[in-house]
Amino acid sequence: MDASKAKKLAGHVALITGGGGEIGRAIALTLAAEGASLIASDMDAQKAEETARQIREAGGKAVALGGSIADPETSIKAVDLAVTQFGKLTILVNAAATVTEDGRAEDISLEDWNRTLSVNLTGVFLACKYAMPAMRNAGDGRVVNITSQLGQIGVPLRSPYTTTKAALMQFTRCLAVDYAEFNIRANSLSPGGIDTERRMRRFSNRDEARAARGPLYLLGRLGTVHEVANATLFLVSDDASFVTGTDLLCDGGYLAFKGRTTDRD
Repeated sequence: MDASKAKKLAGHVALITGGGGEIGRAIALTLAAEGASLIASDMDAQKAEETARQIREAGGKAVALGGSIADPETSIKAVDLAVTQFGKLTILVNAAATVTEDGRAEDISLEDWNRTLSVNLTGVFLACKYAMPAMRNAGDGRVVNITSQLGQIGVPLRSPYTTTKAALMQFTRCLAVDYAEFNIRANSLSPGGIDTERRMRRFSNRDEARAARGPLYLLGRLGTVHEVANATLFLVSDDASFVTGTDLLCDGGYLAFKGRTTDRD
């Protein structure tokens, strides 16, 4: 059998926003390994290029693009790149996100609130807005918006981030309803605590983060970027051909006990 035909995403072209971050890069590398040609977009152009370089060195096809997802020109350029370089666009994964400093509503500046919404919510809207026509033309589309387990619970001092993630789930459901007739599926993916450098903003080192947060999960540990990437691969592959308009929790059982696995009352 031709090895290329055995790959789950052979013939597909994917755009990954936030493709220079740890989660975005893991998703990009996983999709490329399964045969997808890829556009890696990130606010940090060097990180985007590093993702594309790793894909090319592994024998895949990838192009990098620097720019903020909150800027509509970034999405326009990314979709144009996919079509001009690879002929079409069939997969969109929105992994780009930002966070704000902790605080109650009275402590959060309007600037920080608007910045979080512009990246985490409006930016995803823009990426989808400009990707949909290309997917309609391709006759096939698979969208995954990376949300968070925290979008489903009240979280102290995290209202901007968690609000955008909750809203993103609803936007994704609406996207699925609006574009089903064009053979475009849309789902969100809600990771739990993932072992990344971003998590270190609350801890002094990774061991401290693992020790503090791991016990909150039924599986007794933080998740890995590869587990998020594999869940994304499932959603964009034909294995999930009857899955649309839903949210997939990849949270190690966190929400089953709301992060309180030691409570017995």
